[in-house]
Amino acid sequence: MSETSYAEIVAGVRATIGAHTQAQDAGRTDEVAALYTPDAVLEVPGMDPVAGREAIRQAFKGWEPVLPQLHMVSNTLVTPAGAGEATAVSDVVFLQRGESGWSVQITGRYVDTLRQVDGRWLLLRRATTYQA
Repeated sequence: MSETSYAEIVAGVRATIGAHTQAQDAGRTDEVAALYTPDAVLEVPGMDPVAGREAIRQAFKGWEPVLPQLHMVSNTLVTPAGAGEATAVSDVVFLQRGESGWSVQITGRYVDTLRQVDGRWLLLRRATTYQA
């Protein structure tokens, strides 16, 4: 079996981050949860860490969109972190459409740790920070 190339790692990690963003903005909670390992941890400012895939699914269920929204994720830097693991740091801008149109609600950063499981990259840890 050949070693995974850097390009393959980057493509897989970015695909997971993109799938997460698309599913989250569409309110497809089960798809979001499926992108986390069973023992994953989600850290969001202002709340205790959410541990485990089912708890993460429940958290995202409570955050399902009530208005049209977009998470614009960019500047993702992927770094291999050993066999089957990688980190990714991404900037994020959260937009929501209200009565007066689209507006920026939050800017921040994701620091993700991902693990390759059965050929797919899954989130092991996502730590979100907000920018002032």
